[in-house]
Amino acid sequence: MAERPDRTAGRADRILDAAGVLLTRLGYRKVTIEDIANQAGVGKGTVYLHWRTKENLFHALLLRESLRAAESLLDRLDEDPAEVIPHRFQRAVFLYTQGNPLLGALITGNTELLGRLKKHPLQDQDAVVTERYLKTMTDRGLLRDDIPDLLFTLRASALGFYLMDSFTTDGTGLTSEEKADALAHIIRRAFEPPEPPSPANVAATAAEVIQAFRELISSYRAWIYRQDGTEEPA
Repeated sequence: MAERPDRTAGRADRILDAAGVLLTRLGYRKVTIEDIANQAGVGKGTVYLHWRTKENLFHALLLRESLRAAESLLDRLDEDPAEVIPHRFQRAVFLYTQGNPLLGALITGNTELLGRLKKHPLQDQDAVVTERYLKTMTDRGLLRDDIPDLLFTLRASALGFYLMDSFTTDGTGLTSEEKADALAHIIRRAFEPPEPPSPANVAATAAEVIQAFRELISSYRAWIYRQDGTEEPA
């Protein structure tokens, strides 16, 4: 008899939790499936029931971390649609990432920790959602429409805040909140129009972004918790 989906997902989460502990401690290259099985208290065969390869397992782990980040952002948007305004959105992303070393490594391209895991199976869909997000922001006037190569410029401006501590001690003594405030200031001054958006515009924009995120989360969840041998979601 087939296992209940909730039981299967619970076992998968236990395996992913174990993989996350070992990845943070040892790095991708040193962790084996046997290590993960032992940490999770299951057999190696059980791990392979969920993911055929070590690489797929760790892709699932990182997608789960991204899924949880997206769910956290959705909760903020549901509570206050104004969180969709770019400087507030980027501030929230930064603070969430500060408490999640795996997401931080993913954003900064930490190959020592992640090995070759920087690219994941749903990367093309991520790109589509990002393009949709930026179009929504510019069409509704929450981002300026006169910035050349907007995606590159926005990411380059934010990325420095994630990388600074690896290259300089300039941020010593600053709290994560203070760093997030500085990032929000840059985004507000450089990327947003001078006039704040109307509450109605903010609410409509938030609704569009929420829908896009929910679709992405659904795809993430389907890929993470699929059983070995099932087709990957389109």
